[in-house]
Amino acid sequence: MENTERETLAPYAMKSADSQGRVHPMSESSHRTCFQRDCDRIIHSKAFRRMEYKTQVFVNSEGDHYRTRLTHTIEVSQVCRSVARSLALNESLAEAIALAHDLGHTPFGHAGEEALDNLLSDSGGFNHNTQSLKIVDQLESRYPDYPGLNLSYEVREGIARHETSGAKFDETEFPPGTGPSLEASIVDIADQVAYNSHDIDDALANGLIEISELETLSICRREIRKSASQYPRISAEMRRYDLVRRLVSRQIGDLVASVTRALEREGIDSLEKVRQTKIKLVAFSESLNSELAELRTFLAERVYAHPRVKAMADEGSQIIHALFSFFSERPERIPDNAKAKLNTESTPRLVADYIAGMTDRFAEIQYQKLQNGVSSTSD
Repeated sequence: MENTERETLAPYAMKSADSQGRVHPMSESSHRTCFQRDCDRIIHSKAFRRMEYKTQVFVNSEGDHYRTRLTHTIEVSQVCRSVARSLALNESLAEAIALAHDLGHTPFGHAGEEALDNLLSDSGGFNHNTQSLKIVDQLESRYPDYPGLNLSYEVREGIARHETSGAKFDETEFPPGTGPSLEASIVDIADQVAYNSHDIDDALANGLIEISELETLSICRREIRKSASQYPRISAEMRRYDLVRRLVSRQIGDLVASVTRALEREGIDSLEKVRQTKIKLVAFSESLNSELAELRTFLAERVYAHPRVKAMADEGSQIIHALFSFFSERPERIPDNAKAKLNTESTPRLVADYIAGMTDRFAEIQYQKLQNGVSSTSD
């Protein structure tokens, strides 16, 4: 498979055989490349399974069909594979980074992250990218010889360099003077493709917005008219599905074309040139970027700031604050296995690690126990 990569992948793609390896040396698999093995390790982790019950935009109580952090992650990885395949990049590396990029998210979505960040303002703050790297390096416990998942350097680098403001990582390990691989950069954009499109789907399904409102947005108006022309008599639900498909396809097509032009324009013909260039190679075209900016403004105002969404966020933030206060005063209530992994951590950070790993459901159960005057447990 490594020989096949050398023969078929682009010269600027990351090859499995050229990986900088793992923190803890280990014999490699005879039937999987190092990045394929990393995908498997991430999927089998406890943190990955927990994402099934962590909020994306709508909490589980709103319905069974809305995106969770897990389904969002799967959709991001699907977009990554499509883009990587089109550009002859390393699909397995892009997929591994995508699968791990949201492991560090708290319960209750961004509201939970903001709550923990505020509570840890005197202790370095909280950032889900930094937490994702901490999970795969330290917090997961599946192997007898070392902590964490012992992922390849390139996957860990992709997690650390995922574009979110406030992320902190070891600059001696991931030097700031060099850029990430193209595979890592694809994950940043694939994340946007997924939520740009699928948050519209969930908001329409939830009744927060109507499809007629989307016709005020140039990117949606064009696709809605194409859909109506091709399928004039389909149901509203089918119209929604068709619109989302078209939005995803439009973004992927634009991205592949834009990256191809950038690579040719900058004369990128090696991975070294990818890492040394100061130009952002993985980006949408200027015209699509303008349309997406309009869409993001609409989502921020009409969906993320909607009273129903805000009420869910406020409730989640309240739960995080209550649990943080409880466990900060009673750190002995944190499970022994969690404390044993991080016995050098300060109490606030230990509490944050424990809460960040909770699912919405578990956090709500613990909070309800506090409300009922029952001592919170860690079962």
